[in-house]
Amino acid sequence: MKLTWLGHASFRLEIADQILLIDPWLKGNPSLPDGHRDDIIKGATHILVTHGHGDHATDAPELARELDIPVVGIYDLMSWWQERHGIATTGFNKGGTVRLGEVAVTMVNAVHSSSVAGPDGPVYAGAEAGYMIAAEGHTIYLSGDTDIMADMDWMGDLHRPDIGILCAGGHFTMDMKRAAYAAKRYFDFRTVIPCHYGTFPLLEQSADALVEGLPGVDVRTPKVLETIEI
Repeated sequence: MKLTWLGHASFRLEIADQILLIDPWLKGNPSLPDGHRDDIIKGATHILVTHGHGDHATDAPELARELDIPVVGIYDLMSWWQERHGIATTGFNKGGTVRLGEVAVTMVNAVHSSSVAGPDGPVYAGAEAGYMIAAEGHTIYLSGDTDIMADMDWMGDLHRPDIGILCAGGHFTMDMKRAAYAAKRYFDFRTVIPCHYGTFPLLEQSADALVEGLPGVDVRTPKVLETIEI
C-alpha cells in the first residue's frame, strides 16, 4: 500500500488493484507545488469524495472526464454531477459498501457540512461522510471533515481500522488534540496520518500535539508529495 499526501485533505492511495484519488484538490491548493499533476493522476482508477466543499471536490468532475473514471461518493452529489457534467459516478449512502476491484469501501458518518458554490450562494450537496477502506489485510478509516462524534465508538468496534487518516487542523474540523483524544478513546490504530492542516494560517501548522497525544502509535507526518508505504 502506498499513500501520497497531496496537501490539505487530498491523497493518492495505491491499494490492491486500485489507485484512488481522495478529495483531489489540485487547482489552487496552496500546499501543492506546480508541475506534478501528471504523476499524481497517472493510472488512477476512481475518485473518492467525502463531501462537496471546494477544497475537496472542485476538481473531481474535470478529472473524471479527463481520465474517464468514476467518482464515488454520497448519492445526492453523485447524481447531480452525473446529470450536470455527464460523468460516470457511483452514488451510495451511509452504511452502504461498494467494491472497487479488490477494495471494499464503506461509507460512514461524519459531522460537518456539505455544499458547492452556486450563483446565489451555497448549494446543498448531500451529506458529509467518511469511509472505511478495506484491502490488503488493512482497514483505513478516512475521517473526512469531522469533529469527534459518538458514532466513532461503534465504527471502531465494528470495522476495527488499523490505519487512521484524520482531519486535524481545527477551526473547520477537530484539531490535533481532539483527533488524538478520538483516536485513543474509540480506535486502536497502529498508524495515524493527519491531514487538513498547514494549508492556511487559520489552521494548525504542526502535528506535534497529535504525536504527543498518541504515544505508542506510529504517527506519520509526510511532507507534501512524499509517499509512505504501509
